[in-house]
Amino acid sequence: MPETYLSDNQVASRYGVHRTTIWRWISSDARFPPPVNLSLGCTRWKLSEVEAWEARRASGV
Repeated sequence: MPETYLSDNQVASRYGVHRTTIWRWISSDARFPPPVNLSLGCTRWKLSEVEAWEARRASGV
């Protein structure tokens, strides 16, 4: 199955936060998945990694 990629706006919308919060999470939460540079000016997050991060947070790990 092909990987789904999310923009910072899509990740922010998923959690009800501003897109700059996503970038703060990268520096403040070592477990938050790093973005992937698909091309110059195109940074995305793998949906599977975001979902795994969610699951870890929900389980308290």
